[in-house]
Amino acid sequence: MKFLRSIAAGVSLLSAAAVFAQDAEPVTLAKSAAGSWLALADAAQFAASWDQAAAPFQAAITKPKWEAAMQAVRAPLGAVQSRRLKSAVFTTTLPGAPDGEYVVIQFQTQFEHKAAAVETVTPMKGKDGAWRVSGYFIQ
Repeated sequence: MKFLRSIAAGVSLLSAAAVFAQDAEPVTLAKSAAGSWLALADAAQFAASWDQAAAPFQAAITKPKWEAAMQAVRAPLGAVQSRRLKSAVFTTTLPGAPDGEYVVIQFQTQFEHKAAAVETVTPMKGKDGAWRVSGYFIQ
């Protein structure tokens, strides 16, 4: 009987781990998408960052306007000196956005000419299952 209880406890732990893994997967995938996208922005490849963004992002701003806006905002900040994950929160609703799967990710970032900034990157899961950035803000 003791052996059966040990097996049952082990199965319960495995089940809990599987549920946790499912919950963590969107955050992990979204963080990966955000990292790839930020690498483009950090390299001043603003057109490529627009190309890699989510459809609602692309619908909200044209590629030329995005390139101009990023040039105006990012160039004065200089190169990224450090970037540390501050938070990553999964949600299915965001103000002004359609319901879906989102992860709001914040980074504490130090730029060459701005010692303390907070970057907010919001990847969303597309209909094809891929995570793409749908929003980007620097404070």
